[in-house]
Amino acid sequence: MPGGNGRAILPAYKRLSHRAEALIAQAYLAGMNTRRVRRALAGLFAGRVGKDVVSRAWQRSRSAWESWQQRDLAGEDIVRLILDGTVVKVRLDKKATAVSLLIALGIRGDGQKVVLAIKNMGGESEAAWRQVLDDLATRGMAKPELVIVDGGKGLEAALASLWDDVPVQRCTVHKERNLLAHAPKHLHEEVKADFTDMVHAKTKAAVLAKRIAFLAKWKIRCRPVADSLEEAGERLFTFLRYPPEQWRSVRTTNAIERLHEEFKRRIKTQCVLPCAETAAMLFWALLASGQITLRKIDGWQSLAQPPAELDLAA
Repeated sequence: MPGGNGRAILPAYKRLSHRAEALIAQAYLAGMNTRRVRRALAGLFAGRVGKDVVSRAWQRSRSAWESWQQRDLAGEDIVRLILDGTVVKVRLDKKATAVSLLIALGIRGDGQKVVLAIKNMGGESEAAWRQVLDDLATRGMAKPELVIVDGGKGLEAALASLWDDVPVQRCTVHKERNLLAHAPKHLHEEVKADFTDMVHAKTKAAVLAKRIAFLAKWKIRCRPVADSLEEAGERLFTFLRYPPEQWRSVRTTNAIERLHEEFKRRIKTQCVLPCAETAAMLFWALLASGQITLRKIDGWQSLAQPPAELDLAA
């Protein structure tokens, strides 16, 4: 039926944008019922919205989520992979329970970040991470040139079983937490200052010199701190193989940590999500609706430059 300006007036469900559909999915997953979703849409469309409209939008959003999980990755040109678990609270057996979503964030050859997978695997075991990695490979993602990880044993074992020759960077933020866990509280400030001074030094030579000084000092002051640093080996300093302008993006899994912060900020009024199965889809809905956006990594202009050799003993 034409409107006053001569244009056809489409039914409300046909005028729903992809963003609106993703928001409907978000509302459902956060625990809103159909009546509340319809009430919210009535304000958006300045009139009554039937439950069939909401149902169609929800089904389209769910189909889009399922397609996203299965989409082909062969054309994504992924050169780097950042892997980390993100903890969310969900309702399990009528109790608030923390569960881990396993996140795979890719870096394309042009430096653009892209979320490749959001999986609820029940934990961060080797088997769980191996299933995530196998899924990426099955969907056509080529072996990356670098993987950045949090240092979890399950993830490291899964990587070794699939890509034992791919360079790995251990997250320096996670390692700092490990160091502090091995030190008495009165030494935390000093350990943190020494570690920060080391990993944020301006040159490769300075980082390596400060590493030697750190180990010499803490082997005397608190041996478990020094042992914890040595445990990571060269994988904590892989970033030194790349141009300095890339160090900030290579050193940590912060790109995923920032995604988690954005996720929590947008669901802060919903302290506990309905169930573990919906948490991953809600994360995706926030990305699909444009409420969470991704930018290029720092130093992307030199991504094509091959890594240099690194010898901590030199």
